[in-house]
Amino acid sequence: MRLFKSGKIYDFMAVRWYWIGLSLFITFGAAILLLMGKAKLGTDFTGGTEVEIAFKREVSAADLRAAVLKAGFSAPGVIKVDDPKNPNRYLIRVEEVSTISLEKQAEIERALCLNSGEPTDACPTERQATEIKFSPGGDKISLRYRNAPDLDWIKQHVANVKGLVLRPGEHNPLLQNARDNKVEIQLMSKGDQLMGGLRQALGADAVPDTALRTEWIGPRAGAQLRDSAIKSIVVSIVFIMVYIAFRFDLRFAPGCIVALTHDAVGTLGILILLGKEINLTTIAAVLTIVGYSVNDTVIVYDRVRENLGKLRGTSFFQLINISTSEMLGRTLLTSSTVVIALLGFFIWGTGELKDFSLSLVIGVVLGTYSSIYVALPLTEWFDHAVFSKMGAKKKPAAASSAATV
Repeated sequence: MRLFKSGKIYDFMAVRWYWIGLSLFITFGAAILLLMGKAKLGTDFTGGTEVEIAFKREVSAADLRAAVLKAGFSAPGVIKVDDPKNPNRYLIRVEEVSTISLEKQAEIERALCLNSGEPTDACPTERQATEIKFSPGGDKISLRYRNAPDLDWIKQHVANVKGLVLRPGEHNPLLQNARDNKVEIQLMSKGDQLMGGLRQALGADAVPDTALRTEWIGPRAGAQLRDSAIKSIVVSIVFIMVYIAFRFDLRFAPGCIVALTHDAVGTLGILILLGKEINLTTIAAVLTIVGYSVNDTVIVYDRVRENLGKLRGTSFFQLINISTSEMLGRTLLTSSTVVIALLGFFIWGTGELKDFSLSLVIGVVLGTYSSIYVALPLTEWFDHAVFSKMGAKKKPAAASSAATV
């Protein structure tokens, strides 16, 4: 299938400055948005609890936000999820997490008399715990005693600790092992507390018994994930630069790296302007974009290198026009096929799949034109500014050496 007339040469380089200006605007604008903290970071990076709920009847975002605040949570984020099957689907995010802080752990240990030393009226010997363990998710506490534990006394003292809510049930606390005097206390997670608060404020006719999904991540883990995401993008770009330098020539590497950086940063900037959430799914999309973009750039580079040998004496400027014109049909067919496939996911997909496909569509469009108007013009400038001068310096040196001989 031919989209363009065979042998036709298009003067892409004549309009390169317009596209370079657009690329500079996109890249620096996106960088400014990122540095100003305008990105709407997801729970993956900030930490918090995220609950997705399909309500039984129509509710407004304002009512949900008021109900969450009434339940004792701070700075709630309420996001409407587009789902034709369930028009009353919302994503609610709060800063609180189920993990028990070190200060709260110390308060619980004091309340349950962990190795409190000399017996007192509040902590007699038979009620002193010898061991307390907290689950990573903050929803369970395991205790061990020397003597048979008093479950009612344990339940009363745990309930007195502010911020802890026991999961309803007859067997909570539960004597897990009578021989070892091991007790397990089950706590309501922040997701459970959020669901309970919504049910109390909006009624059981609006709030379902269970959420579609509940996720949480601590702020420290979120910061580590954010740093790892940045490192993964940087490391991938560095290794691609090394590959391009060995695969082709050192002069080709800078243009490719600038183009990849342009695609990654530009995609993030456009997603920020669209109000989309930046999370691990977005980072996965950016890494996919980097891989796709370098593939397209390498193919065009390969044709340029091939024509360097075939069309000796032709300027590098004209070589780029010839090579790009020869590969234009292939580039547009490949990119359009990918975009059409992604649009299906974007139109009919929901949730993270929809955002993932949108990120890829943006990245493919940026990657397609950056191969032509970012990577190649920069390669031509680098060849003219650096390699031509290096060649000019070598010629006088060679001439003087021949004269000496």
